[in-house]
Amino acid sequence: MSAETELRQQIATMLDRHWVAEGYAAPNETVYPWQWLWDSCFHVLLWAELGWPDRAVTELTQCLSTQDPLGFVPHMNYQRDPAAHEDLWGRTGSSSITQPPMYGHAVAELLRQGIDVPESVVRAAVAGLRFLLEHRARDADSGLVLLCHPWESGADDSPRWDDTCPGGFAIERWRAFKRELVPRIERSPEGSPLFSPDFAVASVGFNALIAFNVAELASVHERLGEDIAPLVTAADELGDALARRWDADLVSWVDAGATAGGSGRYRTLDALLPLLVVAEEAQLDAGFESLVDPGAHGAAHGPTGVHRGEPMFEAHTYWRGPAWPQLSYLLWVAARRQGRSKVAASIGRSTTSGAAGSGLAEYWDADTAEGLGAVPQSWAGLVTLMTSP
Repeated sequence: MSAETELRQQIATMLDRHWVAEGYAAPNETVYPWQWLWDSCFHVLLWAELGWPDRAVTELTQCLSTQDPLGFVPHMNYQRDPAAHEDLWGRTGSSSITQPPMYGHAVAELLRQGIDVPESVVRAAVAGLRFLLEHRARDADSGLVLLCHPWESGADDSPRWDDTCPGGFAIERWRAFKRELVPRIERSPEGSPLFSPDFAVASVGFNALIAFNVAELASVHERLGEDIAPLVTAADELGDALARRWDADLVSWVDAGATAGGSGRYRTLDALLPLLVVAEEAQLDAGFESLVDPGAHGAAHGPTGVHRGEPMFEAHTYWRGPAWPQLSYLLWVAARRQGRSKVAASIGRSTTSGAAGSGLAEYWDADTAEGLGAVPQSWAGLVTLMTSP
């Protein structure tokens, strides 16, 4: 049996073991028993790849099942215990913030593979993106969509948010701030999060994922008719706004909003997600090169989460330097879609090595593959896609 086949079987066994009766794969059986939005969207891709299309559709349906009338999709679903953490969120059954809208990519990938997706699920994905583009507050200067909480970015403790921590970043202060921030978010009558006066950050990474997921849904436009057209226009405008946030000296995109002149300039892997949607060749060339440059993000076991030249780079610390498989996957997709096959192959090989060496960890040391966080974590299985033809 080849090493690749053995790893694929290991991933299939892990994902199957993490499946729960409520209809999703728990990211980790002990540490992360609930359903997280973008985790589940990545699991959908894995179920389809590994030959479980019914589970793919079930998990996608479940992660959109708590959507509210305005289109907002909570980032956590507490099907197994609806009262869990209601003291934090002020509601039962789900959280009160969102996460990167990877459901557009998930829907498109299933349809490309000929897997039937219920019309209600496709429409829910459109509505989720419409909420972000039409209802969420924008940064006045850049036009980019604002986050309401660092957890919405998916990059929970990214150095990009350091300026928002009262008194300067320190882990205990940061943890307290993240909890205190939730009830201060301004909401619609339905409870949808619209604006955070204490976290007015326009993340280039989050905006790139909005634009990317709209483009993915647009690629299956025959199911959507004219409903998607206004969203495509809005997403194209985001792409243009992102291109203007490029800093050639940093070789990175710079966040807008409250952190634009400070921590929003730190070079992190999430800041390179505009590679999914921008079209300027000079930006693409430099950005992709930084992913494989050993003096920047390049490493033996997947791109580092923080540029090695940043003073806060720490190889083992949560969001301060380790490799993250979901970001590696997205940048692998970007490299393939943007015609950088050598970069894609390099990211695929190194990330696969890291996932295997770490025991399919949540994240890992990019130089040694030492597993960090929860082990195993389901989204490490994304390397199955990165080794497919």
